[in-house]
Amino acid sequence: MIKLIIFDLDGTLLNTLDDLADCTNYVLQQNGYPTHQTDAYKYFVGNGVEVLLRRALPKEITENRFSEILPQFLNYYELHKAHKTAPYEGIVETLEMLQKKEILLAVGTNKPHNLLPELMHHYFPTIKWAAVFGNRKDVPIKPDPQIVYDILEDVQSRRDVACRVSTEEILYVGDTAVDMETAQKAGIIKVGVLWGFRTKEELEKAYADYVIEQPQQLLNLLK
Repeated sequence: MIKLIIFDLDGTLLNTLDDLADCTNYVLQQNGYPTHQTDAYKYFVGNGVEVLLRRALPKEITENRFSEILPQFLNYYELHKAHKTAPYEGIVETLEMLQKKEILLAVGTNKPHNLLPELMHHYFPTIKWAAVFGNRKDVPIKPDPQIVYDILEDVQSRRDVACRVSTEEILYVGDTAVDMETAQKAGIIKVGVLWGFRTKEELEKAYADYVIEQPQQLLNLLK
């Protein structure tokens, strides 16, 4: 029986592609570098903002130049992160149904941790999250499974949600191979989603245990 569902954020709960593309392209343009079509960003994202920016910038850029541009992107994105971003169709309703079934809900994302409180409150005001973790200083990002371990420790230590959860009682839901690898390393059930940034082929090659087309299909995996 499933007790806990951990969600990726970008491409799984929120369609953030347009804002990520717009903000990255703005910074590229400001620094005199070529921009990219929005669809290209589907393959730039997934490994955190530093990797996103490295993939968008010319390969020959120096580390010193990169260290100058990264803060520009972070500052600009923090101000413009919610202009076009929105939950995917059916996500909020599905989360509310899972919550009514007393399933614990958590988020594990490579998005900067400091951006998450505002985003979660703005887009999911009806959801009580058991834990929300993003990219934090000195903590390895996905596909390292540390974020899963941190979520479990947090869930099982908090009095308001505390319960014992075993690995076979956890779903990890995401849209990329990075998410599937994270779940594989953590020893939990891997659920790939097709409404996000990547393909069914990628998710199957990453050994997803389930691949779903609509958020409400998560309800079928609870038993």
